[in-house]
Amino acid sequence: NESDLKEVIKCISSALDFKEQLQKKVKKLGAGIKRKLCFALSMLGSPHITLLDEPSTGMDPKAKQHIWKAIRAAFKSKKRAAILTTHYMEEAEAVCDRVAILVSGKLRCIGTVQHLKTKFGKGYFLEMKLKEVPDLQMKEQLQRAVLHIFPNARPQESFSSILSYKIPKEDVHSLALSFSRLEEAKHAFNIEEYSFSQATLEQVFVELAKEQEEEDSFGTLNSMLWWERTQGERVVF
Repeated sequence: NESDLKEVIKCISSALDFKEQLQKKVKKLGAGIKRKLCFALSMLGSPHITLLDEPSTGMDPKAKQHIWKAIRAAFKSKKRAAILTTHYMEEAEAVCDRVAILVSGKLRCIGTVQHLKTKFGKGYFLEMKLKEVPDLQMKEQLQRAVLHIFPNARPQESFSSILSYKIPKEDVHSLALSFSRLEEAKHAFNIEEYSFSQATLEQVFVELAKEQEEEDSFGTLNSMLWWERTQGERVVF
């Protein structure tokens, strides 16, 4: 009835934080609010399966957190499910129980976020922020210190006072020991803060994309070699 409908609208608009926009016309709403409205409409009738296409596109960080929280709450019950497509790995990691990654239209992997990180993450990521922009000598000294802790560490792109390294799994025998040595390096050098974490879902995607590109390039090369060989074997009368 009408009273129940008003209560549902009140609950959904409160959960998605757009109560103040309820009296506005849709065409006057911002892109982020329209996304929230689309999600709210999809929830009416409590469907068992819902398809969501990049539900947080166009939203600011606070609004994204609101809708991600609402999505998790809406599909907490095992009687309901959603299939969500997104280009944002942060969104997939925040909302999904299981993730499938497609590269160039091909399914490369599927599983829980932790499973994908463990299987395809290929190690850890170290990021250090120095208190001031380091000169070349300091960079070299710090790199030697990092290589002493992690012999196979690979430098990544650096920005101003931030230095990054990719750390392979075989270099991390003990997380406790790794953090202990990093703390020593922090005090020995001019390091303001550092983070040492498992590969993110976005880094997993990048690695899989690189593998796909290599496979595609290899396949193209094989096709070219096959074509050249068959042309050489042709007999012309």
